[in-house]
Amino acid sequence: MTEGWTEISAAWKSENTFVGQNSAGGTVQMGPLDGKPGVGPMQLLLVALAGCTGEDIVSILKKQRQTPTDMQVRVRGKRATEYPMIWTEIHITYLIWGENTRSKDVERAIQLSEEKYCSVELMLCKAANITSEYVLLKPGEKAE
Repeated sequence: MTEGWTEISAAWKSENTFVGQNSAGGTVQMGPLDGKPGVGPMQLLLVALAGCTGEDIVSILKKQRQTPTDMQVRVRGKRATEYPMIWTEIHITYLIWGENTRSKDVERAIQLSEEKYCSVELMLCKAANITSEYVLLKPGEKAE
């Protein structure tokens, strides 16, 4: 592999199913296989967005000494109706559980992730309108 490049492969398994693998051996199934549902390639972009921004926010909050007890990132998207059917609208909801978590710190962490650190979001925002919101919850509190 050439320096600076990241390489993955996707092996065709059946019908419209591929299994992607990175150089470390991590895998992801795209499409159904052996009776198990898979995640679609376009859905994986939303999963990548959730994971990328989630990692950023947890890291930033920890640096602010605002360690959450739990976090969930929910992402929903709307695609164009004509090909190439890209994501045109994406909405992120951050659910953050913790004691004494300060809104201003959460807002700053989200801003830094969305505007500076989350490379997935910074790429997707070139094609889609991305909006977000957050909800602060106490440990054990149920999210809607």
